[in-house]
Amino acid sequence: MSIKKFLSPLALPIYVFAAAIVLGGVLLCSPFSHAGPDVSFLDALFTATSATCVTGLAVVDTGTAYSTFGQVVILLLIQLGGLGIMTYASLFFYLWRRRVSLTDHIAVGQSLMQDPSFHLGHFLLRVVACVAVIESVGALALHLLDPQGFSPFSAVFHSVSAFCNAGFGLFSDNLMGYRGNAGVNLVIMALIVLGGLGFTVLVEMYRLGRERLRPRERLVPRRRLSWYSRTVLTTSAFLIAIGAVLLFIGEMNTGSAGTDKADAVLAALFQSVTCRTAGFNTLDIGHMGEASLIIMILLMFIGGSPGSCAGGIKTTTFRVLAAFGRAQMRGGRQAVIGRYAVDDGTLNRAMTLTIFALGIVLAALLVLCFTEGATMAHHLAPGRFMDILFEVVSAFGTVGLSTGLTPHLTPAGKIVIIVLMFVGRLGPIVFLSVLQGFQERPRYQWPEQGMLIG
Repeated sequence: MSIKKFLSPLALPIYVFAAAIVLGGVLLCSPFSHAGPDVSFLDALFTATSATCVTGLAVVDTGTAYSTFGQVVILLLIQLGGLGIMTYASLFFYLWRRRVSLTDHIAVGQSLMQDPSFHLGHFLLRVVACVAVIESVGALALHLLDPQGFSPFSAVFHSVSAFCNAGFGLFSDNLMGYRGNAGVNLVIMALIVLGGLGFTVLVEMYRLGRERLRPRERLVPRRRLSWYSRTVLTTSAFLIAIGAVLLFIGEMNTGSAGTDKADAVLAALFQSVTCRTAGFNTLDIGHMGEASLIIMILLMFIGGSPGSCAGGIKTTTFRVLAAFGRAQMRGGRQAVIGRYAVDDGTLNRAMTLTIFALGIVLAALLVLCFTEGATMAHHLAPGRFMDILFEVVSAFGTVGLSTGLTPHLTPAGKIVIIVLMFVGRLGPIVFLSVLQGFQERPRYQWPEQGMLIG
């Protein structure tokens, strides 16, 4: 087998991410990273994977278990994972005036833009500048809102963690202490949403905003958002709104959101935003109702948008499948979104991604049921299955929310979650494409025949 297949553009991010995780695990396992008792290598590797894959699941408390050095390592891993190590590598070569190969150009283009034909250097500089500005503004806002709670380092840490959709926090109760603080909630939500839209949409929104601020010239039509960006924005807004409404209804009788209606609305909105792969929480997830947990599982499985810091099957996949389902119910032949119909290639990729995602989640769920004690009689462990299902989807969607199971995982369970976070961050399609690259395409076709379905 040719070595070029092992070093294909799609396989390189797997190796680079794996190397970064191992290096991060070694650093977090060193005594310099510990503020208290030593952290085992498996727990350090788990934290490094969670940070690099911008998940947020933690087996030890980040704020108390790790020293400032360890927290800086976690912060760097979050930033690297959020923007993508391939992006940093390509930017490094560009700044040193190295020639980036065509294969790397296409690889980065496919991971960040829906159109791979773009100027790599200019795009990467815009991305880094855009991210630096957003994270800096977010950190400054958090520090001004609460200088004591959000010290300069804490403000930067939480701003980067929110924009990269990581969900790591330095507070033992995450952000539950800020449940009624509208300012902090709005800043974190804005960072999460911006980080989950995708760099393509951010750059397009910046260009559009800059153009609108300029005086309009006669006979020059104003630029409009592309079909792709409009689809991402409308789908994201719909999921946030419907999620907030359903979570508010689901928590009306549990009391976890408090008695104040304004705080309950804010908490429902925040949780709807954050379970789209961010991982912060102002509510105690372990005390939420099962209806709310199911809603959050669905939102976590969908995730954010392509080319963003978020995970999941992505908002566009959900929108394409919804359009396909609507077309089938109406007897139509095309999945129409707005003014355009989705092509067959996109529809096939959406279905393939969803099928593989469901298969991975179900396989991990079954394994964890064996490793985490869900094989006993149901009446002896009520709610155990829901805890495991929530943990699995949270890891696959790189969300980081948990009902409290993460610190109590067995060593085998931790390994399963590590693999889930790794696969979820890079995407099942990447691994499928790499496996397909090792196979020779068949030069024949089998005879086709219909089969009864449903």
